[in-house]
Amino acid sequence: MLLNLIQTGITYGFEGESFKWALISVLLSLPIIMLSLCVHETAHGWVAYKLGDPTAKDLGRLTLNPLKHLNPIGFLAMLTIGIGWANPVPIHARNFKNPRVGMALSGIAGPVSNLLMALISHTLYMLTAFFLVLAGAAQNPHVAVEVLLIFLDLATYLNLALALFNLIPVPPFDGSRFIYIFLPTKLYFKVMQYERYTGIVLIVILLVLSRMGIHPIDTAVRFIMDLLRLVFSIPLDYILTLIFA
Repeated sequence: MLLNLIQTGITYGFEGESFKWALISVLLSLPIIMLSLCVHETAHGWVAYKLGDPTAKDLGRLTLNPLKHLNPIGFLAMLTIGIGWANPVPIHARNFKNPRVGMALSGIAGPVSNLLMALISHTLYMLTAFFLVLAGAAQNPHVAVEVLLIFLDLATYLNLALALFNLIPVPPFDGSRFIYIFLPTKLYFKVMQYERYTGIVLIVILLVLSRMGIHPIDTAVRFIMDLLRLVFSIPLDYILTLIFA
């Protein structure tokens, strides 16, 4: 997003139409990233609280207040390269009746919350496009509607990217919490010791791949978005056929 804005400005000029829409996209991304990260961390804490761990609640982390969650580097990373993070909600496994299951469920809650936000955003995007066609304004929509469509499309993309990034089954990412359930106790604690290092290594690998023109998360996100459009377009196209037949 941010890199695309700079590249667009260099390629087409910083006063052209392309740069204007790229700038709008960056500005629209700011509240989306802020909300998506806050919902993600709050979901972790809320599920942990429901399962018996009050740590997040006691620390005031069950809130959508960005000041409680945002990490400046993680926020900038998401704005720049599409993957990022917030300050993790502290969770104490000893407070769960079944520590491994509790960690797995509270861990997966973050990505699930982003997947739900992506689904809601895409549903609103497709319904907006549908009503544009019904109103005969699809070819020349009002600028406010164009901005709304960009906002909803970005919300879908960014939430999917955040969910997939965190579902990678490598510690310390959320997807690894389910893998932990099946590990022997001795191996479980051994893996836990290297969590901070494996996360850094994975991010470096993703950055190196991006420099090589390989973007696995972006590719996966765009595939899912194309699939969602196909799934939604089938019933909507059928309804339009009935209306205009």
